[in-house]
Amino acid sequence: MKVVAVLYPDDHPEHHPHVVASAARGLDLADRLSAAGHELVTTSDTGEQLDRELADAEVLITTPFWPVYLDDDRMAKAHHLSLVITAGIGSDHVDADAATARGISVTEVTGSNVVSVAEHNVLQILALVRNFVPAHRQVAEGRWDVADAAQEAHDLEGKTVGILGLGAIGARTALRLKAFDVTILYYARHRRSPAEEATLGVRYARLDELVRTSDVVCAATPLTSDTGALFDAERLATMKPGSWLVNTARGAIADADAVREACESGQLGGYAGDTWYPQPAPADHPWRAMPRHALTIHYSGMTVEAQARIADGVREILDAHLAGEPLPDDYVVAAPQK
Repeated sequence: MKVVAVLYPDDHPEHHPHVVASAARGLDLADRLSAAGHELVTTSDTGEQLDRELADAEVLITTPFWPVYLDDDRMAKAHHLSLVITAGIGSDHVDADAATARGISVTEVTGSNVVSVAEHNVLQILALVRNFVPAHRQVAEGRWDVADAAQEAHDLEGKTVGILGLGAIGARTALRLKAFDVTILYYARHRRSPAEEATLGVRYARLDELVRTSDVVCAATPLTSDTGALFDAERLATMKPGSWLVNTARGAIADADAVREACESGQLGGYAGDTWYPQPAPADHPWRAMPRHALTIHYSGMTVEAQARIADGVREILDAHLAGEPLPDDYVVAAPQK
């Protein structure tokens, strides 16, 4: 069996002993697969070289942090492909309907980095509200202008935070925000029970109400046909002037040009997140040079601890596949009809 793993590059793995989810380390699968008589090919290429490798591959390992955009045309050339594993959470870069129609199962390592992303949400909310990035930049620039840094710095306490989506990441984000004595609203397709709402410290609100009344909006929802470009110019205009938007969900949930214009006009007090579209983000992406942002590259779910959990989950999925056993139910995103 041939396994192809498309992971982000690491030109100096000797300096990064804890980074196992790179192409250089390949989730440390090589020895395990080789001992069982299988082949592992690792690459960071997502173009023609990858298509050549996929031609006779049975398993593709991809990742949200360096995604393979796997559509039906690409799958049509991968005649032996039967399993796609997302090393992380979120498989929207894979056309799941096309995959199952071709007999390909789609899996991901559910729960592997929800803690990591929830912590990143809180980090970026604080970075925006406290105006951290401009203040930090003064250090590198040799400045000491307290008035300039303090002008747009606020307390988080007493603010209203709206969380869009209250799944594993959204719920953990809410739990961590409770300590800041904020009002937490949430909107989700399925409302939580009163007991769960009390535990998380949240109150349900319709989407329009949440967006209109929140000081901070945090997107923690999958990318679907309903959420693509959800934050367009029209919706951004309904937010509180000067409010903040955090998006560690998927870059395509927000309209790139509309976000840039809202940050430039001050309608948004700031934008943060670590998800972009496409990824890796090109050098001329409109978000890179816009004001009022605290963006990072897509690494929130790539902590050392998260990478270990991801590697364990990928091994579990592969072991089941190799043994001809059912794939773990909680890892299956889509499977062909039997």
